[in-house]
Amino acid sequence: MIYRILFLIMLQLVGSVTMAQQSETDSLSKEAAVSLDVMIGQMIMTGIGDQSYLESDALILDEIKEGKVGGVIFFEKNINSKSPARQLKRAITMLKEEADIPLFVSIDEEGGRVNRLKPKYGFPETKTAEYLGKLDNLDSTRFYANATAYTLHELGFNLNYAPDVDVNVNPENPVIGEIGRSYSADPYQVARHASAVVGTHRENQVLTVLKHFPGHGSSHADSHLGVADVTKYWEMSELMPYKYMLDSGMVDAIMSAHIVNRHFDPSGYPATLSPVIIQQVLRGLLAYDGVVFSDDMQMHAISKNYGIAESVRLAIDAGVDVVMFAGNVPDNEKKSATDIHAIIKDYVERGEISEERIKKSYERIMRMKSNL
Repeated sequence: MIYRILFLIMLQLVGSVTMAQQSETDSLSKEAAVSLDVMIGQMIMTGIGDQSYLESDALILDEIKEGKVGGVIFFEKNINSKSPARQLKRAITMLKEEADIPLFVSIDEEGGRVNRLKPKYGFPETKTAEYLGKLDNLDSTRFYANATAYTLHELGFNLNYAPDVDVNVNPENPVIGEIGRSYSADPYQVARHASAVVGTHRENQVLTVLKHFPGHGSSHADSHLGVADVTKYWEMSELMPYKYMLDSGMVDAIMSAHIVNRHFDPSGYPATLSPVIIQQVLRGLLAYDGVVFSDDMQMHAISKNYGIAESVRLAIDAGVDVVMFAGNVPDNEKKSATDIHAIIKDYVERGEISEERIKKSYERIMRMKSNL
């Protein structure tokens, strides 16, 4: 209860959006009309399939050409062990060539356990955030970040789901602290190292996505496997890395977590589906008007409790701009970008999601893509 009282007081003080942000949005709304299909397509992030060699007749290429995809994500399964760098460059070039609007080409490359481009494929060694946080030498953090970001840029990637800015509230957290994904229990130290990572990626023309809002560091469960309720454990310090980094201009985008936090939303919706957490806390309290990416919508915290169509509607209503269907979580029905596009368009045509809401996300995404 104390967190909710503090939040409501802070929300009244901060307000929901600055005049400068509103002016920028008004300016964007005057741009030439764009079709609904294209705007919806920009909101969809998908995997490229299970193959390590992209065939010229792959479905994803047609979907990009048809404007049904705004971004793709690669996993280790998409790396050809015989010629990893060459095949990745080839696939990324093929994907980009089909896009009329610049394509987000993304990967999870935090370092340590969350690392697709492993040394066994000839890519640079990485370190965990925990290792770098304990070392607490920003030059070392920049060194490893530069090795990663340079490699990503050379391969053709332009978006990395990193750094992880979760505060290490629970060192035994099975999905964060226990596997070394947090820099520190000190939110300021988290922000310092994460800012160094963001800056180094920008120097290499790679954008970054902070995760997992509003804080996964205190959880005692893995949201890949089911509901992770942090209500009993969450601390206000978990918001602070976002506050510090927004104030210093070191945020390109933010990813929502599939965690339940009833301090903010008593209804029990996971953050990705919660208008309170996305609109009031992130966009209101922290005055953030950039792109919000969902974590993978096929993680079991979402897919096993809400279903695909309903979770898509709830996420968009909550304020998420890019919904991710990576096709990488076991025991889930495979869904193509075409399937997700049809779901969203049907909601718009039935009046359950407004076209203005789609346009708002499209404008944020295009603003972010202008920095590619």
